[in-house]
Amino acid sequence: MSFTPKFKITTKINKQLVEIERVRGFLDAIKLKDDWFEDMQNEALILETHYSTHIEGTVLTLNQAKKILEGKEVKNVDIRDKRELINYRFAMDFISKYLGKKDPVTEGLIRELHKILVKEVRGGRVDPGKYRVIQNYVINSRTKNVIYTPPPPLEVPNLMKEFMEWLNSYQDLSPVLAAGIAQFQFVHIHPFLDGNGRTARLLSTLILYKTGYDFKRLFTISEYYDKDRSAYYQAIQTVRRNNMDMTYWLEYFIEGLWSQMIEIQNKGKRVIGAESIIKSLKEYDLSERHQKIIRYIVVNGKINNKQCQDVFKIIKRTATRDLTSLLNKGILERIGEKKGNYYILSKEISSKIRDIKGHH
Repeated sequence: MSFTPKFKITTKINKQLVEIERVRGFLDAIKLKDDWFEDMQNEALILETHYSTHIEGTVLTLNQAKKILEGKEVKNVDIRDKRELINYRFAMDFISKYLGKKDPVTEGLIRELHKILVKEVRGGRVDPGKYRVIQNYVINSRTKNVIYTPPPPLEVPNLMKEFMEWLNSYQDLSPVLAAGIAQFQFVHIHPFLDGNGRTARLLSTLILYKTGYDFKRLFTISEYYDKDRSAYYQAIQTVRRNNMDMTYWLEYFIEGLWSQMIEIQNKGKRVIGAESIIKSLKEYDLSERHQKIIRYIVVNGKINNKQCQDVFKIIKRTATRDLTSLLNKGILERIGEKKGNYYILSKEISSKIRDIKGHH
């Protein structure tokens, strides 16, 4: 076995690994209603699916992606973009089957993942699930310059074999570091003609899922990459520029995951606050949907009529009735004129939230 990753565990890496462990403990300890976890998981899944495919060139908006993944008809979109999005969703479902499973990551599993990803889209015409037999290149989509030439095709089978041996035998290493190393090494080998970036991001997620670092499936690291794609590519390139030392890449990877953890923790705290708020409003005799609207606002800050329709799958008239009812009860406050108005919690209810937060 000759693949041995080179890196140093810096103070920054160490500190953020400790923080990630702390949030992991927080997520394991909090008790939330199943429907809350389900809603938050669905939202994370939509975000991850959208941003990971967006990095690779799809031009769908987040709203279009959300509608497509919910099975709604969206007009005037590239059918390949739509297919790529749906494939990624299927691939996420595929790796979810491995949550907490100890069986090894195999080349067969990776090939299967690749087949799902490229079915009927870019790369689908060039041997899905089969390693490349010709040289490929990584091109800068803007300048069209070659930014990376992967290893020759003849070396791919052996490189993948060595990589899998390492992946299934590393010890005394945080699974978070292993996931970061795996993501880089897969992109470095570039074993398929297309779909390598997506497969690499899914592989790192799979490793986290398998090792108990699934964080309740609430994280979406591709959003972090897509916000500053040049920083993402730059972090990958630094490994090659530094004699294959992965330290800077791992700092970048772990910072991305850490920033997600902080976001999840804050959202979790807001959800806990929402549950406490609902309990404190018993005298208002709230319907189940009224409670869900209040929870949504506590977590997201505000809601408008269109969001109310989309989130709770109701017609405009029903959304208006629900929001007006909460307004009349003094629970909500309307901001803005007819067009573009939205609803927030009233000052009285907001002060209750502050009181509850003070006790946490």
